[in-house]
Amino acid sequence: MKTLSKTLLTLATALILSQHVQAADEDVAKDTFESVEERRIDNTIVQERANIRKEREDMDLHKKELKSLEEAVDKKLADIDSKLEELRNMQKKIETLLTAKTAEEKKRIQNLAGIYEKMAPAKAALALSGLEQRLAADLLAGMKPKAAAKILDMIAKQKATELSTTFSTLQLE
Repeated sequence: MKTLSKTLLTLATALILSQHVQAADEDVAKDTFESVEERRIDNTIVQERANIRKEREDMDLHKKELKSLEEAVDKKLADIDSKLEELRNMQKKIETLLTAKTAEEKKRIQNLAGIYEKMAPAKAALALSGLEQRLAADLLAGMKPKAAAKILDMIAKQKATELSTTFSTLQLE
């Protein structure tokens, strides 16, 4: 933005100078030269005017380029903002789906815990021994303490210790 401001200031200065140069051109055209020195100075002024016009054209071209670049940057920023918004919407959808999945898993584990709770402790112990440790601990957590104690009593001592450790870890999380 500083560069753009500087460029605009330079363009304004060049415009004012060019207006003065044009006015001076009209005055010189009316005058006749009385010496070679005046003619040389006039030629120098004409060359400088031509240089100023060229610089003004260059500045106009640079101004157009800057405007084009600024528009391109604005478009890119708008694209980035829209992509960011799209990603945020996706994230919200994923979080919603994950929450729903977690709730459904808890519901199913609770239902399965009820089934294991109603089974004979020996059969439930045998079935729990074959399950993944975290799932088994979740199932025990979903049972009434008395039913869970009867089932743990029927499981091998080593497995019961592992399940108890996993169960207590789940409680802390």
